[in-house]
Amino acid sequence: MSYCVALKLSHGLVFMSDTLTNAGLDNVSRYPKTFSWGIDGERQILLATAGNLATSQAVVSILSEQTRTRDKQLPSILEAPTMFQVARTVSETLAEVINTSARGQQRAESTFSSTFILGGQIKGGGVRLYLIYPEGNFIEVSEENPFFQIGETKYGRPILVRAFEQDMSFEDAIKLLMVSFDSTIKANLSVGPPLDINIYQSDSYVPPKSLQIKADNPYLQMVSREWGEALKESLYSLPRFSFDE
Repeated sequence: MSYCVALKLSHGLVFMSDTLTNAGLDNVSRYPKTFSWGIDGERQILLATAGNLATSQAVVSILSEQTRTRDKQLPSILEAPTMFQVARTVSETLAEVINTSARGQQRAESTFSSTFILGGQIKGGGVRLYLIYPEGNFIEVSEENPFFQIGETKYGRPILVRAFEQDMSFEDAIKLLMVSFDSTIKANLSVGPPLDINIYQSDSYVPPKSLQIKADNPYLQMVSREWGEALKESLYSLPRFSFDE
């Protein structure tokens, strides 16, 4: 299982993903789950993946190969004129890989399925963020739902729903995501560090700033410790429940 989140802020995008993959207690490994492509000064594209690792790697490899071969029938993500067209290319590639790997199975229920978050900006258009389903369709982020999660989403969602604000700084957004990931890591052993962070500044058209947070990172450990203590303090500061009332 994976956990990946992408936030669309008023001034850019923040992606965070874990790197842990496992197929049992004796088969644990780590792979990146967020990838990027770009042309400096013209476009930058990020893709986060969750689901079957072979499917995700196949799609990423095909997308990367298309940027080199320049297939006229299917424009690469570095040639598509808009982020909507990029989303179409990625969704069609994902659906085809799943269909090829799982003949005769329902795509949505296939063990070969994967779900993606696609974000980025092409010059002449604004920053876009899409959720791409294994069936090959996709939706765009909205004002009511300004972020996307994929993978093991339920444990880290409450803090995002309550605390996320589109005009928050990149620094506050990363702090928020660390709380979300800490909650998920504590509740699910299949999600774990290192955590990959990618930040894209709107209208910069330069590669996203990337950093990796390891398990022994002092700030991550501080967030985990202080958030746990803050929750306890907040709980006990609430008025006491009374059966008489």
